[in-house]
Amino acid sequence: MRVYDTPSIRNVAIVGHSGSGKTQLTSAMLFDAGMVNRLGMVDEGTTVTDFDEEAIERKHTLAACASYAEWNKTKINVLDTPGIANFLSEARTALGVSDAAVVVVDAVSGVEVQTEKTWAEAQELNIPKVVVLNHLDRERASLTRSLTSLQDVLGRTIVPIQVPIGSEKSFRGVVDLIAMKALVFASGSDGKPSVEDIPDDLIASAKTAREALIEMVAEADDNLMEKFFEAGTLTQEELEAGLRTAVLAGQVAPLLCTSATLNIGVVPLLDALVKYAPSPADRPFRSVNSDKESEQKVASSDGPTAAYVWKTIADAFAGRITMFRVVSGTIKADATVHNLTKDAAERCGSLLLLQGKTHTPVDELRAGDLGAVAKLKDTHTGDTLADKGSSIKFPPFSFPSPVLSYAIEPKSRGDEEKISTSLQRLREEDPTIEYKRDDQTQELLLSGQGQLHIEVTVAKLKRRFGVEVNLKLPRIAYRETILAPTEAHGRHKKQTGGHGQFGDCKIRMEPLPRGSDFEFANEIFGGSIPRQFVPAVEKGIQQSRMRGYLAGYPVVDFKVTVFDGSFHPVDSNEMSFKMAGSLAFKDAMTRAKPTLLEPIMNVEIYSPSEFAGDLMGDLNSRRGRIGGMEPRGAMTAIKAQVPIAEMLTYEQQLTSVTGGRGAYQMEFSHYEEVPAHLHSDIISAAKAESS
Repeated sequence: MRVYDTPSIRNVAIVGHSGSGKTQLTSAMLFDAGMVNRLGMVDEGTTVTDFDEEAIERKHTLAACASYAEWNKTKINVLDTPGIANFLSEARTALGVSDAAVVVVDAVSGVEVQTEKTWAEAQELNIPKVVVLNHLDRERASLTRSLTSLQDVLGRTIVPIQVPIGSEKSFRGVVDLIAMKALVFASGSDGKPSVEDIPDDLIASAKTAREALIEMVAEADDNLMEKFFEAGTLTQEELEAGLRTAVLAGQVAPLLCTSATLNIGVVPLLDALVKYAPSPADRPFRSVNSDKESEQKVASSDGPTAAYVWKTIADAFAGRITMFRVVSGTIKADATVHNLTKDAAERCGSLLLLQGKTHTPVDELRAGDLGAVAKLKDTHTGDTLADKGSSIKFPPFSFPSPVLSYAIEPKSRGDEEKISTSLQRLREEDPTIEYKRDDQTQELLLSGQGQLHIEVTVAKLKRRFGVEVNLKLPRIAYRETILAPTEAHGRHKKQTGGHGQFGDCKIRMEPLPRGSDFEFANEIFGGSIPRQFVPAVEKGIQQSRMRGYLAGYPVVDFKVTVFDGSFHPVDSNEMSFKMAGSLAFKDAMTRAKPTLLEPIMNVEIYSPSEFAGDLMGDLNSRRGRIGGMEPRGAMTAIKAQVPIAEMLTYEQQLTSVTGGRGAYQMEFSHYEEVPAHLHSDIISAAKAESS
């Protein structure tokens, strides 16, 4: 396998909404470049990048997958990413190690939810973008309508460098607006076009489109603008050079036309990526120095070694596979590098190029390239590999917090210990997974970005590690509190012959603002309770409040002040005052007007505008409070606060209402009182579970 220098490398992330054809496009790119001997099809489960059994079964990409194409003496590293909201973090991490984003858009649907989200991610990372309008062979596919949608929502920087020849089923090629030639693809061809003259019926529209392209490119460069004013146009060479400059500056996002399924327009895309996409040498990589100051690390094969770990794969047979980008220097096979994040030495062994599930050994990888290595001991996603003593580190990715949790339990008792080990392996691969034992409910909770995310994780547990689990909705972590102040008396007296037990305390209990949890104060004067026994009173109250009063949920947001009591010089001890504190707490709760609190979530829903009314009505029926609406192009963001009890199955409802085009996220906000009419049901359910 040839080793490529930095200027001859292109790192691109294929991003966009689910169903836009990203994986099929990747498959066609690899086929046209001669990397595979047949055109893999998503529907047949034969693509290079969707090799995981779950992805094949669901016909959706579920994780970022690396591949590469060698084209015109250039290595194009292609990162195929999911377009489903549950797996958006995979697209984010792929963009983080890429130098260009190939944004794939369905020519029928135009801009969709994840199109906008991944575009925003690329904008935030300041990554140049290339837009691919795919599925132009389908019914109702339209360049005009899609371009309007793109420019309205994503900005006027998007400009076609091609226009389609034919429409819908008659789509057979593209007009190259730079060379002003027609590229026509034969049916069932190998993807290589024949170069022809532009059809007569397209000459006028092609000239108009070319003029618009020239104006956009000229606006991005003062020298070209001057030449444009003087000559009224630009030469092909000037247009190509100016377009590359404009793409690198983020001032132009060229649009190309394809049908990945029919392998039309893919070869021109490969050409365009070589010509117009930046190499790693064109885009410094963000790093942090020893003073934690941000720096730009320039890619140079002659510089000190530095690599960033962007993904880990938990392979049941090969073990841990670490995927990295060489930011600086050169990494050679069998070299020893230092993990600066963990302060540990790592021996690389064989360096690998990943072509889906196929691993090809390579002798070395130079600055800017993507590669992998197996069985590193201490290295995980986000770590920095470099020369020992280097002061450079790369900031880790920030992963989104989980939005949904399910309780899991093993189908077999023997699998209880394996669950934790297996989930830890999967979490190395997918840091958006969380699992923990809930202190209150004692349930093992598996948390993720949505129901599909959790279902896929459970399926991986079974297929990779042989661990089968049952999923069920988790118990809601309600809380109890009080509404009224009161005083109470707790006396514990027990005589068993010889030394007895005696503890006596008087307390005041009062409500505190939400979020205060618990406070304890000591106002004992004169030694009515010896100082050494006061902590025991608090301990007794603490233990009792965690067991709850109404339904077994912890009691929060109250203050207890111990102000009086008595003791026996012989029979009093720590245990006696602990019991007295517990009794005083229970006595106080009978008069303090106890009530239930429920967790309230901040919810943001992102949906096509036509569904906004229905969604707000649904949120109101879920006891939600609408906080506002914000139009975002053809989409609307709805903000609300909703009890978590009403959101456990929300994903199914959102998918149903929006036809899968909606997305949501939520995070904990605060606790507030449960409506009185729901008290009895919650209390009854809690008592039934505990019995």
